[in-house]
Amino acid sequence: MARSVPCAVRTSNAGQLLFSGWGIRTVNRRERRFNPASYHNGSVWPHDNALIALGLARYGHCSEALALTTALFDAAAHMHLRRLPELFCGFERKRGKAPTLYPVACAPQACLGLEVDCRAAKLRLRKPRLPHFLDWMAVKRLEIGEATVDLMLRRHDASVAVNLLARNGAAEVEVML
Repeated sequence: MARSVPCAVRTSNAGQLLFSGWGIRTVNRRERRFNPASYHNGSVWPHDNALIALGLARYGHCSEALALTTALFDAAAHMHLRRLPELFCGFERKRGKAPTLYPVACAPQACLGLEVDCRAAKLRLRKPRLPHFLDWMAVKRLEIGEATVDLMLRRHDASVAVNLLARNGAAEVEVML
């Protein structure tokens, strides 16, 4: 019977900062198996990066979370309709160059990072912040179970105000500072 031996490979599954300039890669560039154009061996997955940013913010690493969020917004600025795809290649960021698209990635496929609890019909925003280049953001028709909400997030010095613009159905919006 063959013995199973774990691979000693530095990956981003635990949220290590394997930063490409466009986001966190799936595999460290110093690993032998690293390939920035590979599906799981060096690419950047926006959805996973959003979850990593959420974790960083929850543990008080707000500067790092904002740096990651800014990198993803910068990448989105180069994408069709500014929509982040399922993944893109994890090549190092270079001045004047856009991120390299993964040829068969689904687009769009990424999340904003809000906590939605459909069973409780509740939307939570924990210590909301915006990247330095955004003064405001509108979210329209966000589905929370059977309900929808429209929100406006606006920067005020070091904090962000959240305004509920519209609510259709029974949904609660909670802002945790």
